[in-house]
Amino acid sequence: MKKLMILGAGILQLPAIEKANEMGLQVIAVDMNPEAIGFKVQRVIKEVISTIDTSAILEAAKRHQIDGIMTLASDMPMRSVAVVSKELNLVGITEDTAIKATNKAVMREALKKAEVPIPMFFRVADMTEYKKAVKEMQNRGMRCIIKPTDNSGSRGIVLLKDFEDRTIEGAFEYSRKSSRSGELMVEEYMDGPEVSVETLSVDGRCEVIQITDKLTTGSPYFVEMGHNEPSMLSDNIKRQIEMITVAANHAIGIENGPSHTEIKITSSGPKIVELGARLGGDNITTHLVPLSTGVDMVECCIKIALGQKPDVKKKFSKGAAIRYFRADHGRITGIQGVDNAKRIEGIKQVSIVHGVGEMLHGIRSSVDRAGFVIAQGEDAEHAVSLCEKALNLISVEVIDDV
Repeated sequence: MKKLMILGAGILQLPAIEKANEMGLQVIAVDMNPEAIGFKVQRVIKEVISTIDTSAILEAAKRHQIDGIMTLASDMPMRSVAVVSKELNLVGITEDTAIKATNKAVMREALKKAEVPIPMFFRVADMTEYKKAVKEMQNRGMRCIIKPTDNSGSRGIVLLKDFEDRTIEGAFEYSRKSSRSGELMVEEYMDGPEVSVETLSVDGRCEVIQITDKLTTGSPYFVEMGHNEPSMLSDNIKRQIEMITVAANHAIGIENGPSHTEIKITSSGPKIVELGARLGGDNITTHLVPLSTGVDMVECCIKIALGQKPDVKKKFSKGAAIRYFRADHGRITGIQGVDNAKRIEGIKQVSIVHGVGEMLHGIRSSVDRAGFVIAQGEDAEHAVSLCEKALNLISVEVIDDV
């Protein structure tokens, strides 16, 4: 029986744990939370280790004599994946690629060197450098967005609403709280539709599996509130998106494995927002891609990690969408209409993330969303309409908890 180590045993990694189990593999799950949901899956071997504690993970990997290692929808474990892959001669990304894929500033520098379209940016380490970068953006007539170089899930991202000292300093402090290193990036704010692109690379060949349209809260935090597939953009724009996605994958060195690339469609063409060397989160690759293409990206990634060749060919073309609940503030006192929403033909899942008794403090990152619905339709527009129909039946009752 082949052994697969999966870094992370939370809700985001659960689909990979369950799929590997279904494939008859021995799963070694790694998570610092001893109560992680993935540890409760039958036959899973539990390793209570932080997914960024590389030396402890390597020791466990050697002890279990694993045949492959991977993560799902999480950036920071990628460095541990790279080290273990190198030490045990397994299929995976290199340490250099892991750094480029998890540090936004290093990523930007690699993309710039490869002449992949990106926004103007400045890498800053302190308030002095930060204010100088912001002033440069202001002088060029650009709006600017502040983000940590080393976090994900929309954490610490904020758009400057003006160039007043109080606004500038407040954004610095807010963003730095989410930065592990203290380093930030001041970046040109790109206006236009946003998409994500899901790819799989095998032996250096990058295959675009799906392009996903994205709905966010907008300024100032840009938290994702919905996705739909396939993209409803023009064929010409989608061809440009595919070209720069493949170029970006090559620029940071992904030879084998998945990537999740975020792109803005600006007035001067598509530009890269960021790129992760892992499967996309928000149920995109675990649910939406299989519903819209028939490609099981989780299974493909497991096979790649084990040195096998996956089938990446699309089986069909349908629409798929996810929409998150709109409630964002107050203590939840009740959630009504879920059963009625589930009865709608085409609704594949309704999930509650924050239930009765929990407090919502506004949507500033992806962990603040109360729940979601997923639908499959004849096309993207149909899938979105089904999601909206379901959301209209669901009522999240909240009260202010003064």
